[in-house]
Amino acid sequence: MPKWPMRTLDSWRQATALSSETCWRPAVDVYRTRTGWLVKLELAGVRLEDVEVEAGGSWIRISGQRRDRLPEEGCVPYSMEISYNRFERVIEFPSEVASARLEVQWRDGLLLVSVLTTE
Repeated sequence: MPKWPMRTLDSWRQATALSSETCWRPAVDVYRTRTGWLVKLELAGVRLEDVEVEAGGSWIRISGQRRDRLPEEGCVPYSMEISYNRFERVIEFPSEVASARLEVQWRDGLLLVSVLTTE
């Protein structure tokens, strides 16, 4: 499981600054675990390299972009229901997570972020 460096932001206001320009919000599940938290996002069609995870205070922000990669050249949209463009979710926890270790996994279109607060 790769370990992602944690970057902190100055305030909750900065963490939510992109919210007004975010086009879609992926579904998210949050679980309490023995070692901290598990955050699971539904991100089908998003590449891991297009995802950013940040933490500060009692929150983490997961943002990125889903791009429309056409199946073949020359396609013209007829009907489109899938959300593309930037996305963002900010999850607030009941306790401090700024010093937690983040581990990120990609599994079957789901992004799994382990927020490890205890060892």
